[in-house]
Amino acid sequence: LYFLPPGLPGGWQLDASAPVAWQTLWLFALGVGVPFALLSSNAPLIQSWYARSGGPSADDPYFLYGASNLGSLIALMAFPLVAEPLFGATEIARGFALGFFALGAGLLACGLSATATGPAVAGESPCTQTPAPDLSTYGFWLVLAFVPSSLMLAVTSKVTTDVGAVPLIWVIPLALYLLSFVVAFRQSTPFRGLWFTQACQLIAVAGICLFAGVAGDQLSTIAMGFLVFCFFALAIWAHRTLYETRPSADHLTAFYVTMSIGGALGGLFNSMLGPLLFSDLIEGTVTMSVALVLVFRNTLGLTRESLVRGGALGLAIGGTLTGFAAWLGAERSVLVGLMAAGMAVVALSRPGLPVFTVAAGLAVALPAWLASPDNRLFADRSFFGLHQVLEKDGVRLYSNGTTLHGAQRLADMNAPRPEPTTYYHPKGPMGQVLQSDIGRRAGSIGIVGLGVGSLACYADRDQDWHFYEIDAMVDRVARNPDFFTFLSACTPEAPTHLGDARIVLEQQENIGFDVLVIDAYSSDAVPVHLTTREAMEMYLNRLNPGGVLMFHISNRYYDIGLPLARSAEALGVRIWRQNQSTPASDDPGYRLSDVVIIAAEAEDVAPVTASGLWTEIFSDGGPIWTDDMANPLSILKPGALLQ
Repeated sequence: LYFLPPGLPGGWQLDASAPVAWQTLWLFALGVGVPFALLSSNAPLIQSWYARSGGPSADDPYFLYGASNLGSLIALMAFPLVAEPLFGATEIARGFALGFFALGAGLLACGLSATATGPAVAGESPCTQTPAPDLSTYGFWLVLAFVPSSLMLAVTSKVTTDVGAVPLIWVIPLALYLLSFVVAFRQSTPFRGLWFTQACQLIAVAGICLFAGVAGDQLSTIAMGFLVFCFFALAIWAHRTLYETRPSADHLTAFYVTMSIGGALGGLFNSMLGPLLFSDLIEGTVTMSVALVLVFRNTLGLTRESLVRGGALGLAIGGTLTGFAAWLGAERSVLVGLMAAGMAVVALSRPGLPVFTVAAGLAVALPAWLASPDNRLFADRSFFGLHQVLEKDGVRLYSNGTTLHGAQRLADMNAPRPEPTTYYHPKGPMGQVLQSDIGRRAGSIGIVGLGVGSLACYADRDQDWHFYEIDAMVDRVARNPDFFTFLSACTPEAPTHLGDARIVLEQQENIGFDVLVIDAYSSDAVPVHLTTREAMEMYLNRLNPGGVLMFHISNRYYDIGLPLARSAEALGVRIWRQNQSTPASDDPGYRLSDVVIIAAEAEDVAPVTASGLWTEIFSDGGPIWTDDMANPLSILKPGALLQ
């Protein structure tokens, strides 16, 4: 109760130059760690009490875990659909605290009931005949819990990378993960037996092919849907296997602790270790390989000895072939030949089927994974996703998932002043503002959201430019002249302030801008804390008299102009919008964009609004977004979820 209601620790601040994932984990540990740990202990606690209660199935209380996860599934759906639209963060935190008191009362009643009835008489359930688990059994449970947890996160990353951050898309894999427990942890279910294991063997093969890129680097919607199905089926299989290997109720707590550790390791592998170990999103391929071993374990007679022998042989042959592939140039035909040679070498060693399967799999997978041709100039990971620089049709592109951070023509790489492209094209709304008298007379300009630094080449020699970026990797890429030259050619001395722009700007009380550009919105998401009334008020306070605030709000799913217009009216300023529907240029490097400008007086923006391309907009009367309450689902564009 001391830690309630939940909230941010006082004085906590993101250090953008340090690993963000570990800071986030530490933030959650400080903010909700103790109540969360207590909540997480309740499923095994209540089942242990129920085993002592003498109630129906008291000797086999594991069915209650399915009920627990059904409750979690209902809460998962209720939070974004009910709690967030109806209540603010403060009310939700208070509700959480009240719920904790109600939980305490319920736990007290359950504990007293279990104490009053005493231990149940053991029945004849198969569960009561399970011997005490040994160390290998604990290891088996650990891996079975690890696989669905890791696959859930891998599928979520794959979906948001290939399809985009579709509203509530993250809910689907997590909901299916919880549903798999509901389906699996019960006496009667159709998803069991030899037929289901054989089906999952085929499903695992299909899943690893999809993760490994057999259907292309970027999956279609149909292929992505099938990948989600593969994950769901394998999650049911793993959780059903856990249920079927459950110990007697005497060992229930150890069983659930092991499951919890396995699930936590899945999260640790994907969220913490993956970005450190791999430059690409390959956690799904690795974990699907583990799932493949699990579902074929009995069919192939895989044992610890065969896994070790096969792994050693496969690593030796696969590592050697990878070296040959790198030396020979790693063309696709060379790789195919080397992988076939690897299979032959494994076969010539005449191992048994279990050893052959493991060794051959590694001998084929390692060259394909480590030595496949890669036409990208740069690929790496950060907490914020997969970053890639590649060339296409005479243009160098920088992307993060489905979001294009910027582009530069190859012909401009050595130009003294490269021309901005895509959303930042001179004919686009932002280009219009920065080329007008507003931009030319500005002494100081701030850009929130660096991208590749395209806007830098609108700078005049005597202007003071500042960039704000939360992802240190974006800054490294943008400032590398081997990749892009906007910053090095046009504003080499302009600083990049790393960190959350709103927090950094709040701390810079003595800074003032004539133009402040908020360009931190991706093409499919809304950073709510940059869009609230309090955020806009802070931005306006950082403007010099007569200054202009500009938001780039191009978005596939959300109409961000709605909450901005509401906040502008509440703060007594005026707002204009240019939402392009037809191209203003036939340049192939041009992209349509949606931009709003905000100023205290109409004459402050007259140099651009006089063109007739900008329309003054007004509040629709909807709720004003605040730091306490904002509802992104309320500003979905019509038909957005059908895109």
